[in-house]
Amino acid sequence: MTVDNSTIRSFFLEGPSGRLEALLNAGAHNATHAAVICHPHPLFGGTLHNKVVYHTMKALNSFGFPVLRFNFRGAGLSHGEHDQGAGEVDDVRAALEWLDAEYRLPLILAGFSFGAAVGLRAACPDDRVKALISLGTPVATLAAGDEVPREYTFAFLSACRKPKLFVSGSRDQFGPRAKLEAVLAVAAEPKKLVIIEGADHFFEGKLRELRQTIKEWVSEAIVS
Repeated sequence: MTVDNSTIRSFFLEGPSGRLEALLNAGAHNATHAAVICHPHPLFGGTLHNKVVYHTMKALNSFGFPVLRFNFRGAGLSHGEHDQGAGEVDDVRAALEWLDAEYRLPLILAGFSFGAAVGLRAACPDDRVKALISLGTPVATLAAGDEVPREYTFAFLSACRKPKLFVSGSRDQFGPRAKLEAVLAVAAEPKKLVIIEGADHFFEGKLRELRQTIKEWVSEAIVS
């Protein structure tokens, strides 16, 4: 499978609150799937250029999948204002709609932190999405005094029977292992949890391990 990794398309897709800035990494002509990746919290610097998002793109693109990254409303050059996660779920739906119309392939949804929380919510009930990747799943509240609400619930995963990969670091301050395991215990099968030893929430110094973990799971669960 030959992939032209140099082909990157920069454009805007139409979102529910205006145009959303996007990048598309080209896939192989005989791609089996297409993927969308959702970035972390925009009020804390999260954009489509985030390192975890980039390495996830490289992992998925290595299989020949076209990969779409986009900025949520109010981030980068995207129109609109941050909506505490509610409107961002609709942004994900718009990205999935664009990707489906462009390729008519089975879809994969990957998200990091805030992007995982809103991405999973949009993708689980969408029949076009066949697999889910959640990185740094945010299951713990923030430190006292933080003015930005980041309360996420994942009870909907109990009805989500698609293949799901959860990857977190053993030192993830927003995903302590005990709480993460308790949250994911309600998630329907099939599911897999991988803890990368020594990694924090941002996988600092462990991005290679993150990338390899994604590639191994895709090989086993999606393209095998």
